[in-house]
Amino acid sequence: MTRKRIVVLYGGRADEHPISCISAASVLNAIDTDRFEPIPVGITKDGKWIVDGEDPRGWNLDSGVLPEVEITEDAKMVVLDVALGQDGFFAQNGNELESLGHVDAVFPVLHGPYGEDGTVQGLLEMMNVPYVGCGVLASAACMDKHYTKVLLAAAGIPVAPGITIDARDFDVASEFAANGPALLDQVKAAGLAYPLFVKPSRAGSSFGVTKVENPDDADELAAAVFEASKHDWRILIEQGIDAREVECAVLCPKAGDKPRVSWPGEIVLDSRSTDADSFYDFDSKYMDSSASHVEVPAALPKELLEKVRETAAKAFVAVDGAGLSRVDTFVTADGDVMVNEINTMPGFTSISMYPKAWEATGIAYSDLITTLIDGVLR
Repeated sequence: MTRKRIVVLYGGRADEHPISCISAASVLNAIDTDRFEPIPVGITKDGKWIVDGEDPRGWNLDSGVLPEVEITEDAKMVVLDVALGQDGFFAQNGNELESLGHVDAVFPVLHGPYGEDGTVQGLLEMMNVPYVGCGVLASAACMDKHYTKVLLAAAGIPVAPGITIDARDFDVASEFAANGPALLDQVKAAGLAYPLFVKPSRAGSSFGVTKVENPDDADELAAAVFEASKHDWRILIEQGIDAREVECAVLCPKAGDKPRVSWPGEIVLDSRSTDADSFYDFDSKYMDSSASHVEVPAALPKELLEKVRETAAKAFVAVDGAGLSRVDTFVTADGDVMVNEINTMPGFTSISMYPKAWEATGIAYSDLITTLIDGVLR
């Protein structure tokens, strides 16, 4: 049987670049090479596409060093001819262009802006190349937490109370301290209870997120908004929810099919045994394996687990999801479920929730990759 040629994209211009690299390493090591011929295509931090760079299969989290796509001596630039579609992938070798062959599909293992936000998806749509994952609308909307909330609220799905700030005209010289009193007034007018979480609207992996605990402290609030502004000018100030954070993996290989939903899982912060104020930040997710662990299914009553699954499926449909997503929810002590955010290309690292949730629900990692690819092949 002729193997299907699958371009695996990784790296990219976003802050999540190294996590994409680790995710891609896991995918490449687990993909069924009897059925698929993977073509690893790395994207450097400044946006150059390459082949034959450092082999990503050797990357992992154990070393404690985050990998990066770099142009090595043997690397070749990738050139795309949009008009040629699935035959439009080339490697530049000197003055010659070498075809990478007919590409059956692309698996964009990219996290964050310029990869998970509809940009790459739009390029592949123009080339008429099949790809794994959500389309342009869902990718763009779910990358922007503000618009995710707008869509979910319109569908009647509860979300955390909050306000959205445009920081483009704020006083950078004072690191937004001059804007502190006005920010405090907006929080009070919205009736938001503390603690607050201040986060960039279009960033992932907890980059730029700050917990604000002191009411009436304009300087603390302004500093948090300034930190978030390093990642995006659109910033969310959300009321902290006294709830458990429960995540659900959604799978819909063929667009338009009824989505399948895993058993919900929970990230348990082991660090909270010594620090009650800790939250799931970048280091807890990726750099410190002792900081947290995954429990699937989450330790909740079965009827509440089913409620989370139903909410996740409804949210996925509301944003026009396809392929896969991880829906992150808050579950309160009263049994209320609200959606925090939707990740349209969730992490595929060895400790990521998405594959672990499906393993616990009965789909092995390699089979999950096969299912996703099969869903888009023509």
